[in-house]
Amino acid sequence: MDRLVDWITDNKVPVGDWMADVVEFIKDNTLSFFDILAATISFIVDGFTGVLEWVPAPILIVVLALAAYAVRRSLSLAGLVVFALLFVLNQGYWNETMETLSLVLFSALFSTMIGVPLGIAAAHRPWLFAAMRPVLDLMQTLPTFVYLLPTLVLFGLGTVPGLISTIIFAIPAPVRLTHLGITSVPRPLLEAGEAFGATRRQLLWKVELPSARPTIFAGITQCIMLSLSMVVIAALVGAGGLGVPVVRALNQVKVGMGFEAGFAIVLVAIVLDRVCRPPEAAHPR
Repeated sequence: MDRLVDWITDNKVPVGDWMADVVEFIKDNTLSFFDILAATISFIVDGFTGVLEWVPAPILIVVLALAAYAVRRSLSLAGLVVFALLFVLNQGYWNETMETLSLVLFSALFSTMIGVPLGIAAAHRPWLFAAMRPVLDLMQTLPTFVYLLPTLVLFGLGTVPGLISTIIFAIPAPVRLTHLGITSVPRPLLEAGEAFGATRRQLLWKVELPSARPTIFAGITQCIMLSLSMVVIAALVGAGGLGVPVVRALNQVKVGMGFEAGFAIVLVAIVLDRVCRPPEAAHPR
């Protein structure tokens, strides 16, 4: 039995070497492309962050509260936005919060732009979803530090590797829930649309998407929450935001700083969840 174990361990499948070779091949042959991509993403994200930081905090708090009220028609939600942002400002984490908000919004935007069309395509092509399922499982279960390494090698320190890793971590949510929403459309609705002569595109836009909207919105909300959960890990590669004081507090054993930044992250998460959750969930009957 020991010989069998020794033989198995001695004949190790070089999975790690294969993946390292793939990353090195990509780095050696597409370095200029990734440099351009990193510069473009950094310009957009850092520019948006700069705008948020340039606007005076009291004015931005009022604007965001009014925007929350316009979206949900809820005075309590607008009050929650004001309270959360005033707490962040009071604790001295305003700029870090703006960096986190920018990272979360862009990662959720990119994840949604990629995930929702993939979910729609997978719902209409079962073979595509069968091929995507193991990839989605891998993206959701693989430890985030594992795919943080190749993004760090390809893009270097900064916002970009944190953003790319966040997108990889968050994108399965809109894909899966969009697929679930489209495949859960009642068959009588589709038959009624077909009976009126609707084309496949008309069925998608006028029947399937409206029926699946709550589930798709749930996927987008979950995508935002998953993106926010990556802020601490993204800070390890120089992404900035509220993850930086958390990491600093961990390294220096500063309990107070850790709780301050942690409460700021929680308040941002609550606000984003209340604003972005599906309409049916936001206004229960």
